[in-house]
Amino acid sequence: MSPFFVMSLLFGLTVGQTASLCAPSEYIIHVEKRECAYCLAINTTICAGFCMTRDSNGKKLLLKSALSQNVCTYKEMLYQTALIPGCPHHTIPYYSYPVAVSCKCGKCNTDYSDCVHEKVRTNYCTKPQKLRNM
Repeated sequence: MSPFFVMSLLFGLTVGQTASLCAPSEYIIHVEKRECAYCLAINTTICAGFCMTRDSNGKKLLLKSALSQNVCTYKEMLYQTALIPGCPHHTIPYYSYPVAVSCKCGKCNTDYSDCVHEKVRTNYCTKPQKLRNM
């Protein structure tokens, strides 16, 4: 193998690992409660993007440490609370949601992330909508 090819291969592998496109991304959450008159559209940030993954068809030939299934997940987050308008007095009108401050590529932690991609997911309002900017 030529030295140029080896250097190109090493450079590609290094850049591939560091060029993961995992970052906070704007997202709108729609929140409503049956008892309340309005749906609240909340602008927030979530972690989204591409993370480098190594998975081989020859899994039996490689060590487990050579395989990785990384996802774009929270590195740092905080929680904010919103007030859902139009709720009767006997209803708790608050909704807490995560805000991504920074993200990383890593193992999915089920303590604070949904690690399964659902095929059918609804994120819309069935009631009149109020918008809340974070």
